[in-house]
Amino acid sequence: MLPLSGNQVLSPGASVGNGLTPEAAKDLGLAEGTAVAASLIDAHAGGLGVIGADVKGYNLPCENQPVMSRLAVICGTSSCHMGISDAPIFVPGVWGPYYSAMVPGFWLNEGGQSATGKLIDHVVRGHVAFPELQAKAAASAQNIYTYLNSHLDLIKKSLPVGFLTVDLHVWPDFHGNRSPLADLTLKGMVVGLTLYQGLDELALIYLATIQAIALGTRHILETMQSAGHHISTLFLCGGLSKNPLFVQMHADITGKPIVLAKEVESVLVGSAILGACASGDFASIQNGWIQFDNLWNVHDVFSLPQQHLQSSLCCISEYKPSLSPRK
Repeated sequence: MLPLSGNQVLSPGASVGNGLTPEAAKDLGLAEGTAVAASLIDAHAGGLGVIGADVKGYNLPCENQPVMSRLAVICGTSSCHMGISDAPIFVPGVWGPYYSAMVPGFWLNEGGQSATGKLIDHVVRGHVAFPELQAKAAASAQNIYTYLNSHLDLIKKSLPVGFLTVDLHVWPDFHGNRSPLADLTLKGMVVGLTLYQGLDELALIYLATIQAIALGTRHILETMQSAGHHISTLFLCGGLSKNPLFVQMHADITGKPIVLAKEVESVLVGSAILGACASGDFASIQNGWIQFDNLWNVHDVFSLPQQHLQSSLCCISEYKPSLSPRK
């Protein structure tokens, strides 16, 4: 009979064994005994890498509030929404609660959207005007999404860009709904199409898709809050957080301020935090267990100045009475 293995459970960031074995050290070109940390899955590492960011002095609602008032959104090919609590909260259609799954000593609820960046790519690259977009973006030395954002600014006229899609709507569950409906059979839908197929129409359906994704985040957020979470601020990381239109639509549609870490690769930051804890460079391990306060100190060391966006809904509301159907 084989001996039991893998039966020791460690908190994230705890030191594993005696560090790198001679064989592993040789393969990696590192020193034998180099600390190895108990790991996290990618999205959880991203959440750890962004949710504790230092926002002192920005007058955000989460300042001087418990970390439970923050929601980390890791947005790339798909998106994950990480909220933590000091007591278990059961949220319909949202995974968890899991104890110490992301931040030691806290319960994690994890919402998600199965296709976000992938959906935007699918909609844009599948449009008949995509070759024209590629050519014009290349001619202006821009990527296609920067060009689309600029094009939307050109066609918005006096209205805020978000109101260009007043009669064009996307249901974004092209790959099912992970949260909060938890229905993998759901399909996507577009309402408001016309016979026009030019670059303007491509830009508008791109915008409508981003808005639909942001509305999905709002649906998750409101479901979590109805169950007992009290979230005041969103912390975004991942590839989509580099797109200012994506970020602004999330601020507008959720009505929450959004914080962007200066280091966009928050998954790597979270992994570095785990490694720093395991190495003992920071006084974060007591009797083999990670203490949250000490992990937070490590996080403060790694955090860099933040950028934040406020919702512009207060400005958009001034335009509501004058809206008319797009022609």
